[in-house]
Amino acid sequence: MLLLAQTIKESLIEFFNNTTPLEWWGVASGILCVWLAAKNNILNWPFAIVSVSIYIFIFFDSKLYADMGLQFYFLITNLYGWYYWSRQKNNSEKQRPIGLITQREILISILVVVVFTTALGFLLHKNTDAAFPFVDSFCTACSLVAQVFLARRVLQNWLIWIFVDIIYVSVYFSKELYATGLMYALYIIIATVGFLDWRKIYREQGR
Repeated sequence: MLLLAQTIKESLIEFFNNTTPLEWWGVASGILCVWLAAKNNILNWPFAIVSVSIYIFIFFDSKLYADMGLQFYFLITNLYGWYYWSRQKNNSEKQRPIGLITQREILISILVVVVFTTALGFLLHKNTDAAFPFVDSFCTACSLVAQVFLARRVLQNWLIWIFVDIIYVSVYFSKELYATGLMYALYIIIATVGFLDWRKIYREQGR
């Protein structure tokens, strides 16, 4: 028991020592923005902008270059999502309704993920010291697709986020970004809640 307690203590010390104040701010704003998005709250977008701005610096320092580039993309789509969500489709609706993914969108998404992962993966592998060039590129490609669907209020965006967040947890723990890894583990739970909540809203729209 004493050995177990000592191991836990050492792990907690390592966890806090390896987590910078900047990462804590990124985690806090990231969790808040995902939770607000899951609750269909438009305020998720300004918090998302703060979070991705912070992670540009964090991922550069960790040599996760595809993830760093993804944050610039997120910055643009967060601004777009904020604008899109705030537009009224007609005078009787405060926000645009939630929709379903189409077969055409599924095929396009698969093509985008395959092409992007292959091209960026080889580019990072040959020209940089990226830690996980192909895994990083695959997660980035999936995130690109999921973010578009989130901004467009497509229900299945949450299923893509759940899938990619599972992979991200192992990536960030391997890079000793422990707080970020825990944040993405929490994202899995929040995304699950988001999917269930949005599905309920979608069904109520048809009544």
